[in-house]
Amino acid sequence: MANFKNKDWKNGYVDLHCHAALKPFGKSFNYEPVGINHPHRSRLNSIWKHDPPSIGDKILNYLTGLTKFRQSDFTSLARGGVRVICASLYPIEKWFFVNRIKNEFIRDITANFATGIGKNRVDAVQAMTNYFKDLEQEYDFYRQLDGKVIRLPEGKFTYRIVNSYAEIKALQKQPSKNINTICVVLSIEGMHVLNPDIDKKPGEASFLNNLQKLKNWEHPPFFVTVAHHFWNHLCGHSESFSGLVKKKVDQTEGLNTGFTPLGKKIITRLLDRTDGKRILIDVKHMSPVSRNEFYQMLENNPGFKDVPVIVSHGAANGLRSFGDKTAEGSEVAGKLNPVDINIFNDELIRIAKSEGILGLQLDERRIAGKETLEEVKHSVWRSKIMHYRSELLWYQVQHILEVLDHAGLFAWDCMALGTDYDGIIDPLNSFWTSEELPYLADFLERHAYNYMESDAPELRVKENRIEADEIVARIFSENALRFLERHFK
Repeated sequence: MANFKNKDWKNGYVDLHCHAALKPFGKSFNYEPVGINHPHRSRLNSIWKHDPPSIGDKILNYLTGLTKFRQSDFTSLARGGVRVICASLYPIEKWFFVNRIKNEFIRDITANFATGIGKNRVDAVQAMTNYFKDLEQEYDFYRQLDGKVIRLPEGKFTYRIVNSYAEIKALQKQPSKNINTICVVLSIEGMHVLNPDIDKKPGEASFLNNLQKLKNWEHPPFFVTVAHHFWNHLCGHSESFSGLVKKKVDQTEGLNTGFTPLGKKIITRLLDRTDGKRILIDVKHMSPVSRNEFYQMLENNPGFKDVPVIVSHGAANGLRSFGDKTAEGSEVAGKLNPVDINIFNDELIRIAKSEGILGLQLDERRIAGKETLEEVKHSVWRSKIMHYRSELLWYQVQHILEVLDHAGLFAWDCMALGTDYDGIIDPLNSFWTSEELPYLADFLERHAYNYMESDAPELRVKENRIEADEIVARIFSENALRFLERHFK
């Protein structure tokens, strides 16, 4: 409950989950050789390419939820004051594009339209047989411009892939020639990446061999999700699609199941320190059955007692538990989206007690229920739109606060930011990209101030009554930095 302040960062933000390379890496398939991260920021295959949404893009997103524009390119990160990201490596699952849309041309165009990665990348994913090779290509994509200085109108910027919190701290304390550095912590979304032959029955030896290669990387991932959108022969996943995508993409195989014996071996090897650096587990996308089995693994293995529970990009669902889906715990529990991919109240308590972290994602469809979204006020004035839409994120914060406070816990150590920008999300309207994060911080502070000044909060833990600016500082930077300091070594 200590008042953790990191003055070195001057309020620099931390994003625990974004896909900065997804679109530029995809566009690199338009060129020969593929996989080149171009140093000129005007090129489509540059991770620094700035492609903010046009009016047409915003209207399209508002009407359909499709997000073709870039959200977490490094220029947007720089302008938004983001100084640390957990960059999620994600070989797109083949079954995302091999789906119920039968006509191949229509399927390709639809996939390209929905993700903005380019038709050549879609074709490559459809033909893919080796996820691990694709993972290595994206990893190399980040490494190519590691340390390369880029000149923006705002000054000189670079990014550095780091292996520890100590490196983050050192880079901040020793600025080089007025160069602003964005620190990149690598993570992976989905252990389907271990599969070297998608079309064959998975072999334990090949999965474990690729996992050892991960641990031997110069920059091994800090954490990984085990599940993602589709069955990966390791553990069951939660339903993650909605709307048109849900109708056209089949997630049923493995849906809502638990861990396989191979999946449990992968967990043990990831958390093992004897054969390389420990890689932590992000429970996002696991089915509730898998999540509960994972929690049992932590409780039953003495060597895992210090493992924190991580949700890098998630939201609360307002429900008591998987076994009792009663909406409770806060005054706003009924406003949240009551889906299984979101986190139950008993899991929020587990996260806090484990000194874990929950990165709040900025996907409208995930953080708020359908009725809540329908009831959001509309306006032609941007400031009012920002106020109304940022309140959706505040509902998440308020619910987590009240659940943890009711359990007698300090609530302000475990919430952070995990935007999921460029992860094919429908962002909060008016907070389209990383560049708008300072505005989101300002509006969230207003909601926090109004809450703390009202008669509504009957908080049991006196330390939970803190100033609005401290709430925002903790969520946008300090809690994530503290988590990195504890576990990223």
